[in-house]
Amino acid sequence: MNQIIKNLETGKLELHFEKTEYAALTDSQKADLKSAYLWSNYGKCWVSRAKEPNTYRAERVAEKLGFSGIEKTGERLTYAEQLERKAEKAEARADRYEEYAANAAQRGNALQKPLESMRGDIAFFTQPIIAGHSGSQAFARRRERMYAQYGRGIEEHKKSAYYQERAATARETAGNAKLKDRVYLDNRIKECNKSLRDLQKSIVAIEENIYKLQQGEEIKSWNGSYLTINGQESRLEETLDRYEVWQDKLNFFEDCMNSIGGVSFSKENIKVGYIVEVARWGNCEITSAGPVNVTYKILADWATGGCLTDSYAAIVSIIKAQEKKSAIDNPFNVGDIVTKNRMGDDSVYRAYQVIKATEKSVQIQEISVTNGTPQPNEFTLGSKPMLRKITKSKFSDFVGIYDGDWQLHKF
Repeated sequence: MNQIIKNLETGKLELHFEKTEYAALTDSQKADLKSAYLWSNYGKCWVSRAKEPNTYRAERVAEKLGFSGIEKTGERLTYAEQLERKAEKAEARADRYEEYAANAAQRGNALQKPLESMRGDIAFFTQPIIAGHSGSQAFARRRERMYAQYGRGIEEHKKSAYYQERAATARETAGNAKLKDRVYLDNRIKECNKSLRDLQKSIVAIEENIYKLQQGEEIKSWNGSYLTINGQESRLEETLDRYEVWQDKLNFFEDCMNSIGGVSFSKENIKVGYIVEVARWGNCEITSAGPVNVTYKILADWATGGCLTDSYAAIVSIIKAQEKKSAIDNPFNVGDIVTKNRMGDDSVYRAYQVIKATEKSVQIQEISVTNGTPQPNEFTLGSKPMLRKITKSKFSDFVGIYDGDWQLHKF
């Protein structure tokens, strides 16, 4: 029985058929094969559309076609080598597209040249056509051909512009400019760390399963089948390989981050009230500084007043280091009524009455609503006092209390 070939260099699966074996497949099997694999003239085999770690469906399709087991071939490239190869391909692609663009522009100019040569000849464009006159009608046909040629020239110039855009995109890919972007690198480092944590948990769980199976315990899988030691050992080997891949990516991105100076800002040197320069948004005021992310209010450009949350890597520099001590006054008194309002028509959805107020919090209890009007002191059956802290929204000037995600406003 044929084996699935896993090419470590490309990260893709390969299926090798004899011609008679492929001819024996049903139309349904061929459709499944083509949905997960593409034919490679270079390798003379079917190559999976997806690459690891997203080859689950490709493996299932191969199993349905009678393939079993995975044979590894080639040598796994480091992430740096993968990017280098990707950049080389992008560079070659850019050169190819630029050549396509130049050829299309040349064809466009050639097609438009006959009509361009008539520029300024008013008689050529305004000459009336005499019906039944052979010379006049021949002239009309010639002029129409020149118009049609000119239109095809416009299409060729559109092709040229399209290929120029593709070439510019390929040049950008080849340049790897993202590897000098702190925000991009910080996000990739977080992504790698999360994947490594998840894989560590998987490794521990698999090792526990192997130990239990060795002790004679039976373990059911999610699909009802029983786990085997060989199956778990194979899965452990695959998970360790994936761990190695993510660790290599993490090392690469950390090296890139270190090469541009790393992240200079953190909770230690960024405080609420500081005016900082944020990548893409310019001057912003820090409204919240947490252990991982900061929330800031945009002060410049068309987005003035908007609030966003980002990592410390987004901060370019400190413009004004003046910390602001947040003093939040309680706007509520005992007896005040606050409401949840529907978004559509702003009608009252639920109402609460303040039964106790302190400097930093209030106690509220639900009251009945009749015809859209809250009824003071008519507490609903089964309702209980609820403690709510006075907070200021990170994203607006709202100061008050929340019930879940709902802002409660004075009635």
